Amino acid sequence: MGIDETAERVIPFACEQVAAYAMDWRHDAEWTQGIREATLTREADTGGFGVGAEVTRTAYFVGKRIDYVLRVAAYEPPTLLDMVSVAGPMPMHVTYSFAPHARGTLARIRVRGDTANYYRPAAPLMARKVRSSLVKDLRDLERQLSTTPQR
Repeated sequence: MGIDETAERVIPFACEQVAAYAMDWRHDAEWTQGIREATLTREADTGGFGVGAEVTRTAYFVGKRIDYVLRVAAYEPPTLLDMVSVAGPMPMHVTYSFAPHARGTLARIRVRGDTANYYRPAAPLMARKVRSSLVKDLRDLERQLSTTPQR
């Protein structure tokens, strides 16, 4: 048993602008629910952020502190950022995708997680909470883009 939740939203900004902001780990705490801190803890083999890089996130989920590490599995700006957990409370896979849309950008976040062990009894509650968080993430992403001076 597991979680497989997706949320999407049309954001009225260019795909490159939305993706550049959302794919930059330094902004994670500004728009991602529960994340208080994100740190690049391993650079990509080519340096900086890219495939193989690892970001450690400190989050709070249902009132509990959770530290987890996501490794970049695919990085194709401005359309795709795919990450898998390599440390944390449960295996998970997070995919951000961005596509041009007539009204701006279709932004989509998908989270898959394995709740087979410790979290199995809470899986339905966790799925609802994840879905709610993803909807809020996309709303907050749009808000951040609306209020952040563009470079």
